[in-house]
Amino acid sequence: MKEAEQIKSPQQPTASRSSFSGKVGYVLTVAGASVGLGNIWRFPYLAARYGGGIFLFVYLILMVTFGYALIVSETALGRMTRQSPAGAFRRFGKSVPFRFGGWMNAVIPMLIVPYYSVIGGWVTKYLFEYLRGNTVELALDDYFPSFIADGVSSEIWFLLFGLAVAAVLLGGVKQGIERVSKVMMPLLVILAVFVAGYSITRPGAWEGVKYFLIPNVDNFSWMTVVAAMGQMFYSLSIAMGILYTYGSYMKKDVDIEKSTTQVEVFDTAIAMLAGLMIIPAVFAFSGGDAATLKAGPSLMFITIPKVFASMGFGTGAGIMFFLLVLLAALTSAISLAESGVSTFEDQLGLSRRKATLLISVIIVLFGSASALGFGVLDFISILGMSILDFFDFLTNSLMMPLAALATCLLITRVVGLAKIVEEVEQSSAFRRRKLYCVFMRYLAPVCIVVILLSSIANVCGWISM
Repeated sequence: MKEAEQIKSPQQPTASRSSFSGKVGYVLTVAGASVGLGNIWRFPYLAARYGGGIFLFVYLILMVTFGYALIVSETALGRMTRQSPAGAFRRFGKSVPFRFGGWMNAVIPMLIVPYYSVIGGWVTKYLFEYLRGNTVELALDDYFPSFIADGVSSEIWFLLFGLAVAAVLLGGVKQGIERVSKVMMPLLVILAVFVAGYSITRPGAWEGVKYFLIPNVDNFSWMTVVAAMGQMFYSLSIAMGILYTYGSYMKKDVDIEKSTTQVEVFDTAIAMLAGLMIIPAVFAFSGGDAATLKAGPSLMFITIPKVFASMGFGTGAGIMFFLLVLLAALTSAISLAESGVSTFEDQLGLSRRKATLLISVIIVLFGSASALGFGVLDFISILGMSILDFFDFLTNSLMMPLAALATCLLITRVVGLAKIVEEVEQSSAFRRRKLYCVFMRYLAPVCIVVILLSSIANVCGWISM
């Protein structure tokens, strides 16, 4: 008999367990977790590189099938157990491998949020400089490399960003995280619409719009599918512990399936707006050269400032764009850190204040190493990577696929699909139940293994992503 069948009623939350005020608070907060730097700088770059419209088409299919199944799984397990990932796994998976899988889901956000906060500090610095009117200076080739090589400056902006994250966490779930998300997310959407509208009206931008939105099967390749699957993890906050944590704060009367659909729509809309903000503008700036859309920091902090400097309204566009990116970075960093806070509360019995202090110490220690890794500590190289790049590779390319695979195995081998269905149906009909069961039982593990092997092959130089 499966172990899950012996556990008829998982432990209910204590009276002190935090919760969201309702569906709106949950949806906006989870959307805030999902909408981050991965949407704004990674999605446009991958879309441009792997076929534009055909990449977008493949991504949408994967999101409403594979992505949907994993979001529902993590959210349902969180609500069922009223625990963050380590506790949720321990409730059902007593064996060492499953407990290890739970802790992997719990540790991932603790390793991501420090270097993520470093990048958030860079964004804050650029917004500050645009507000000062330094549009031309920011577009110089050596500005960004010089800035991150200056250990003191990079550290100060990182600490300012981290301080903002800690302040929100101290406010708690309803008064801190939910309240901030309810303000930031609508503002983020307004800014995204405005910047995208400005971008697509630039001379020569329409070719970029067509490339991004119209599928062309001639641009399809196997790497289109692999890249879209990898991006889905970034975009939907899968295997980061966040969905377990926020699921544990969800009330039993909130419709999991409907909320998941709303999060998917919100997240995809922002990703598409990011594509419309960046791809047409860069196309216009470069004369239609998709190769100009470089990956990661090169796109955000070198190429985009050059585009803005070439515009008549460049300073205003720069202010709005980096304010939008800052809001996205803050909401995601807050969610990543909250997962760690929840784990420390559940597993170590700490108060919220002490758990926030502990996660803040982790952010400062690991984040400082990442911030100084391009200057004072640039002599440190791990597998040929800087400290920040190594943490990014470790979490995103190795740990996240393994954590997602652990979730699939926990549900299919221990908990049972029937208990997940039962949890979802507590608040509503499970309209996509058959799709969910098929993906979790047969297809999701295969997709995860493909992502893992492709990521390793990419780092080893066997394939190019």
